[in-house]
Amino acid sequence: MELVRVVLAALLSYAALFVCAKIIGRKQIAQLNFLDYITGITIGSIAAELATELETPTRPLIAMAVYALATWAMSQVGVRFMRSRKYLDGSPTIILRSGKLYRQNMRKAKLDLSEFMVMCHEQGYFNLSDIDTAVFEYNGKLTLLPVSTRRPATPQDMGLTPQQEGLSVEVIMDGRILGENLRRLGLDETWLGRQLRNQGIGSATDVFLAVCDDQHQLTCYPMDP
Repeated sequence: MELVRVVLAALLSYAALFVCAKIIGRKQIAQLNFLDYITGITIGSIAAELATELETPTRPLIAMAVYALATWAMSQVGVRFMRSRKYLDGSPTIILRSGKLYRQNMRKAKLDLSEFMVMCHEQGYFNLSDIDTAVFEYNGKLTLLPVSTRRPATPQDMGLTPQQEGLSVEVIMDGRILGENLRRLGLDETWLGRQLRNQGIGSATDVFLAVCDDQHQLTCYPMDP
């Protein structure tokens, strides 16, 4: 019974930390995702308790194992069910686009104006008019797209015409067919199924990633066995 209480308490604290991390916001975790953040601070705290817990050292050990297994399980959910990533990791938030600052999105991202300006300054932009689009990523980083006059020069800007590289488009991702990308290439699922069979692959669910170029050459990366 004591073992069950330890496991339940660890799972409850894991869920509570996940909710707290969501409330705090993405800027707190920087490059870590929510699961890494929760596991890192909690296992460290439990390990410190383990070093001083002499009477019942198994209890902290069990709690550490529960946290590690819970993190592994949640990561597997994110890998197998793509829609769950929006709720586990969050999704990118547009902060600025075409000169318009979305204050509601800033509040949603738990980001105030001064913090946003600091992040812009760190990337070398001291004037918002130099920024076309600003996206607050799910990992707590700010991605900036400068206006055309601030972007690096391209071969087109210099009047050069380099050889055009073939376009490669993802048509299968995590075993799921991306029908819209297929249609962009003028293809359909019948063609895709035939190409998979030619490569000895039974169905799209057996493919982790498949990309197709503009010459309709399909490259497949199968699921791990």
